[in-house]
Amino acid sequence: MSKRVFLCCVMLGLSVFIFSGCLSLSNSPAPRFYMLKAMDKQQISAKFDIAPGVIVVVGPVNIPDYQDRPQIVTMDKEGMLKFAQFDRWGESLDSALTRLITDDLTVMLPAANLQMSPCNFAIPVTYQVIVDVIQLDNRLDKDVFLVCQWSIINVKNKQMLLTKRSEFHQPVNPHNYSGLTAALSASCASLSSEIAASLAELSKKPKAGKDVSGGV
Repeated sequence: MSKRVFLCCVMLGLSVFIFSGCLSLSNSPAPRFYMLKAMDKQQISAKFDIAPGVIVVVGPVNIPDYQDRPQIVTMDKEGMLKFAQFDRWGESLDSALTRLITDDLTVMLPAANLQMSPCNFAIPVTYQVIVDVIQLDNRLDKDVFLVCQWSIINVKNKQMLLTKRSEFHQPVNPHNYSGLTAALSASCASLSSEIAASLAELSKKPKAGKDVSGGV
């Protein structure tokens, strides 16, 4: 085979390879991105009274390693994890949950000043809410199961005022990623309601009230 014929064969092979690659990419579905949504004022069933001037920092919210990825992670009937290649979170899940809880608490505690972690602790912060997501099982054919261990800390004296474990089952309807996103958002609203009730109760105690006026 002459050198000229050999080069022609090589160029032809490369052309076929590049063309097939481009064709494959063009046939791949475009990724879909989902965003957790806070409850609006009409959807919030209860609001809580809290002492005036209370500043609450929400976060960090820690999530399991298996959920710390851009793909939406679900679980099948056999308990196997599935990573959606083309259905992804529009932001990191830990940041999304922090934002969501902060937004929900803003509506549930209208008299409070809500801040999202990380924030400037030079301001006179009263309480910090820390959330550890122990378990998050997303089942498209069933429900979202959310288990959290959360704590409220007095920022002034670094004292843990309360720690609690909460569990939530929220049906997924419709049984797709949009339904899953709505179910997880609703579960976070339920968690936020428990946190709001505890913050309101703590702010009424004499010691908490003294901390509020004193600042950091």
